[in-house]
Amino acid sequence: MTRANATVVVVAVLALCSVIAAVMATGAPNSHTPEPLDALIQAYPQHLKAYDGQNLVWQDGTRMPTPPEVRAREPEQRLSDPDIIDMLAWDYDFQPPTSPPPTDADPGRARHQPFFIKMYGDCRQGEVAPNLEKVDWLPETLGRTLSMTRVNGAAQALRNVSEELDQLDPKYLKFLDNPAGTYNCRTIAGTDRLSMHAFGAAVDINVSRANYWRWAKPDDRGQRPWQNRIPYEIVEIFERHGFIWGGRWHHFDTMHFEYRPEFRILDARTNESR
Repeated sequence: MTRANATVVVVAVLALCSVIAAVMATGAPNSHTPEPLDALIQAYPQHLKAYDGQNLVWQDGTRMPTPPEVRAREPEQRLSDPDIIDMLAWDYDFQPPTSPPPTDADPGRARHQPFFIKMYGDCRQGEVAPNLEKVDWLPETLGRTLSMTRVNGAAQALRNVSEELDQLDPKYLKFLDNPAGTYNCRTIAGTDRLSMHAFGAAVDINVSRANYWRWAKPDDRGQRPWQNRIPYEIVEIFERHGFIWGGRWHHFDTMHFEYRPEFRILDARTNESR
């Protein structure tokens, strides 16, 4: 190697070192953060700080191990033992539903329990109830009250939903007039995993007007065909304020809405990149 070439190499190495040092000094997030993790960080900035290539980094310095990409897993495994990436593995379609969800597609139904316990607290330890707020449910027409966590602005989001639902045509009230509730320290039916209700971040509307896959009669193939009676006018209001709907799931639960603003952010990013 000539002296001139050696000088060029040294200069290049020094420049690279200075860039790395600058990034480390500022604590800047990895510029190649996967889209799903980037959406989580943007959705929950008061809790999440960055992604360091192997871990989701919380504001308090906690590092939660995170796979770099979606792994090939069976749908049931993704639901029963999801990692952080699994939570956003299925695309959530915000368009008006024109057909049943694809087989085994349950966007948002996979939840990494340690993630939500750290964010909202463990109701079994009495950590969720102190953060609950009273939310007036359709005060102009129904005058009910629901409890929702204030964490991440979920209670305010439900308040915003309630105000808009209150302005709908009265014909929609029958779907809203007897809500099944919000906070409930319980597990998901048939599992040992905590429900989003256990974090005070979900609401079930009128059960008598809803459809649930476990209640559906199996067909000749043992499948439970997708069913829904909830008008899209109601769904659209919830979704616009950061909630996702159980009617988007193959394992449908059409009364169920939970606060998951990361899906709205991820959808917007996806549309921008098209």
